[in-house]
Amino acid sequence: MAIATLIRTPSVVARFALTLNRTPPLSIAYLAGSLTAAGHEAQLIDAVGEALGAMHPAYQPEILVNGLTNDEIADRIRPDTDFVGISCLFSHEWPLVRDMISTIAERLPGVPIVLGGEHATAVPDQCLEEAPALRACAIGEGEETVVELVEAFAAGGALNDIAGIVFRSDDGPVRTQARARIRNVDEIPAPRWDLVPIEAYLDGGLSFGVDRGRTMPMLATRGCPYQCTFCSSPKMWTTRYTTRDPAMVVDEIADYAERYGAVNFDFYDLTSIVKRDWILAFCQHLLERKLDITWQLPSGTRSEALDEPVLEAMFRTGCRNITYAPESGSKATLEAIKKKVRLERLEDSMRNAVRLGLNVKANIMIGFPNEDRENLRETLSFIWRMARSGVHDVSVWSFSPYPGSELFDELRRAGRLPALDDKYYASLLSYSDVSGAVSYADAFDSKSLQRYRLAGLLLFYVTSYLSRPARPLRSLRNILTQRYESRLEMSFGNLVRRLTTARTRAEVS
Repeated sequence: MAIATLIRTPSVVARFALTLNRTPPLSIAYLAGSLTAAGHEAQLIDAVGEALGAMHPAYQPEILVNGLTNDEIADRIRPDTDFVGISCLFSHEWPLVRDMISTIAERLPGVPIVLGGEHATAVPDQCLEEAPALRACAIGEGEETVVELVEAFAAGGALNDIAGIVFRSDDGPVRTQARARIRNVDEIPAPRWDLVPIEAYLDGGLSFGVDRGRTMPMLATRGCPYQCTFCSSPKMWTTRYTTRDPAMVVDEIADYAERYGAVNFDFYDLTSIVKRDWILAFCQHLLERKLDITWQLPSGTRSEALDEPVLEAMFRTGCRNITYAPESGSKATLEAIKKKVRLERLEDSMRNAVRLGLNVKANIMIGFPNEDRENLRETLSFIWRMARSGVHDVSVWSFSPYPGSELFDELRRAGRLPALDDKYYASLLSYSDVSGAVSYADAFDSKSLQRYRLAGLLLFYVTSYLSRPARPLRSLRNILTQRYESRLEMSFGNLVRRLTTARTRAEVS
């Protein structure tokens, strides 16, 4: 038996971001489940959950870190650990993780450190180059890989036969054969929530979706069958899309309701609903179990399977918040980014969802490299139509070339990306920072992109509130009472609390 320490990194956020990434660490909880099922002992360090109120400066002045410091993380690692695994899900975390690796290596010389997650999958060679103490990067899905790595290091064996890694050698990085995706996802061991401070999230109403009470994260599917050019999912997960047995998903929900008193469930799936039969079967199992819960789809899903009968079944079984991911209102842009969506059908689905009582949010992204002003005008028109149809919330993000995505590779080959330094990684957070944007489009500069972004938000909410005058008053009441119904209400409530807390601390000091 080996002892493995798994680390969830602190949350790195833009100074003026409306939301913080204070969500339970689903990835390392699943990895810990696989390790313990294989007979090993797992220590989990949740650098967010163990210091939810801590905010300190990051590697650039315009961003902040929420969670433990690197020294505090190193202090928490068991001195008898045989292995340290770090999950770097987002590239803007890399400069922090790079320094964390150095700090841990100084405290625990000789203990192998491995990096996993989407950033490690996207640019493993660069990670090994910039972090000399890093032994290997795990590529893609990690449950099987982490077990094999822990066992190989414990036995002092070679890494060549472990699929799905890039490891350090005297001759440079060595990439092993690709690891096949796990075919039977129902056999993946359950996440070990007992090893993280899950009660801190439950008591604080901290989750990915809207705060509707004690909330647990869920995964019902893995992967995404689509190939959107701005997304790193194809490199991380391939395009294999697998679904769990819907009865087993409902069993997990019932277990969390009993064990943790959970009343709401957020699905973190990349693309929650692709198969109509699956979601109807899931809803039927929920009805049969008569569970008094709510559930949400906060990540952004597609509309093809979301016709009126499906949406009605979802609402009847407790679904209250749903996020659609149209990305653009320009058919030319949708074609260019390989977003295979029919806007007319999507708009019809959103109208039905609103009519049936669901709180609906839509994700829009602007500033793709080949977009022009006409494309953006088409997207603004689409935003206006969504507001008129009753959609409750919209996010208007600016495109960021994320490592691992097809557009990142294209821009890098064309020499249109800056150096992948700390400033670049900080710029990736501009998508969620209301104070600015970075343009990679030839047709407009960063200031123009930010104006379009603000115009989209203003157009949506002015139209929405003029069309439904009761909404702003209801939203204000919900913010003041902290009984949120939409992402906008929760985001503004959290921002107000964060700024008030920061001001109070400054006055005290």
